[in-house]
Amino acid sequence: MMRYFEDFAEGQVYDLGEVRVSEAEIVEFARKYDPQSFHVDPAAAQRSIFGGLIASGWHTGSMYMGLLVRGLLQGSASLGSPGVDEMRWLKPVRGGDLLRGRVTITSVKPSSKHAGRGTVGTLGELFNEQGERVFFVRSSGIFARRPR
Repeated sequence: MMRYFEDFAEGQVYDLGEVRVSEAEIVEFARKYDPQSFHVDPAAAQRSIFGGLIASGWHTGSMYMGLLVRGLLQGSASLGSPGVDEMRWLKPVRGGDLLRGRVTITSVKPSSKHAGRGTVGTLGELFNEQGERVFFVRSSGIFARRPR
């Protein structure tokens, strides 16, 4: 079923599924995009304030995005996003962690300039196996309205 702008309502919550992160993925991502020692060097990471390798916050955000696309945006009339308003990595993500994603609809606004679309505000979150929130992002997406 195609999901259009009209199918979203403030307060709706969508479970986005889970992703398990491996230490190898943490290192691979960080070597390309965020090669700080606590992301790529196990010995240096052990001596850091984190006491071991942790995922880059950008990697954590990318894992959330993958869950969002597979869990909500595929099969929707998504037209992209004007950007992110706030993003925080709250707790370290480590190899072996199982992350669960959730997105809550925070606002729904028809476009005043383009009759065929509207903006949907969201709060996206990731939780670890202990139920601790490790990441959140406030953003918005643009969705086409249902054809008449």
